[in-house]
Amino acid sequence: MPAPAIRFRSEAEAAAALSLAPPGGVFLISAPGAAAWPGARVVAAMVARAAAAHPGAQHEAALDCGSAPGLALDALRQGWRILVLDPAHPSFPAVRAAAEEVRATLLPAAPEALDLSRLDLRRPGGLALLARHLTAPCP
Repeated sequence: MPAPAIRFRSEAEAAAALSLAPPGGVFLISAPGAAAWPGARVVAAMVARAAAAHPGAQHEAALDCGSAPGLALDALRQGWRILVLDPAHPSFPAVRAAAEEVRATLLPAAPEALDLSRLDLRRPGGLALLARHLTAPCP
């Protein structure tokens, strides 16, 4: 993924990343296992509201399904096009095939990302760290 990756757990975190998005955009990744809780629909709504608040910000979003292939398949049915699923699960190849069928991407691991739960985005220092991450050259 060429855009800087951000792990988010809330609409506010996703919105903060989008508010500082560089021209190349941001790759938003849900919290680990977010497909189970809060669920694919809730995470999609968080991303949609954050994107609506920052309409000019380019982004892609991935739903982390942990080791739950059933939740990954459900997320595909709901319209998710980038998922993360543990490749050690025996159903990984079947989920990959289902993803390919709908032209979705199934990642065996999330890319290296800044986890926003570790920053206090209410403080200038937290926002500065986020801004620095978003403008740093991607590996």
